[in-house]
Amino acid sequence: MNGHGDLTYVYAAAPDTPEVRASLKDLRGVSGAPVSLLGEPDLESGAVSESDPDTGPARPFPSTPVAFVVSRVAPDEFDERTLKARFEDLEWLEGVARAHHEVVQTVARHGTVLPLRLATVYQNDDRARRALAAQRGAFAERIALLRDRSEFGVKLYLSPTGSSDPHENTAADTSLTPGKAYLRSRRAQHSAQEVRYRHAQEAADRVEALASRFTTHRVRHPAQHGALAGPEENVLNDAYLVPYDRAEEFRAALTEAVEGLDGVRVEVTGPWAPYSFATPSPPPAPEAAGEGRAP
Repeated sequence: MNGHGDLTYVYAAAPDTPEVRASLKDLRGVSGAPVSLLGEPDLESGAVSESDPDTGPARPFPSTPVAFVVSRVAPDEFDERTLKARFEDLEWLEGVARAHHEVVQTVARHGTVLPLRLATVYQNDDRARRALAAQRGAFAERIALLRDRSEFGVKLYLSPTGSSDPHENTAADTSLTPGKAYLRSRRAQHSAQEVRYRHAQEAADRVEALASRFTTHRVRHPAQHGALAGPEENVLNDAYLVPYDRAEEFRAALTEAVEGLDGVRVEVTGPWAPYSFATPSPPPAPEAAGEGRAP
């Protein structure tokens, strides 16, 4: 049970294996608290089915039990009311997000991990176990999908266009009036932009065709803008679920996909824990007041 009224912070669901348990040794999570696995008592004892009034009729369990990766957090920082205010504090939020991510990535290096949303918090271990029991089938199914796979991010960027055609210096043509020079520059810029977007579409088609050789699972994210994209224009922001043994081949193939397309750059990041593929539906809502989750 939790000590001194601490809340149960859940990072992820994962198979309860010796490798995963070993990965948590000396691992610290949010607020520097030690991280551990929290499973259902009947699963920890090796039972293969049960009938529970809170979770429905008896069902077979997977051969490897599923557990929550958890740590303890203080109520004065993570109760529902406090969280609403805390999520406006970007410095605090960044610290929690970094700790949460580090725990998930550590587990991912030693086994399949199903990341849960930032600040998924329950009032105590019993409430967390109920949530685990209620979703055991969905968790096991998703873990099976993610087994031996990692997430890779694939982004396409377009270089920025200049204010005029680099092959035509209209300012040096003294025969043009200022108005005609401006219009010529605008036409040249428009033509260059059309070429860029044509190259971007071709690059996206190449990426999609190549990626289909490695995985059938993809999630499209919105293109990034502003400071997130930098001076370039982000035109594609996808996530792919890639088998471990094909990861380097996948990366190399996509890097080559945009060769010969001027102004187009591909960025392949990973391997990551499979955040984009973790939750087909929202996790179960906390049962009682005092259990906060990220908005």
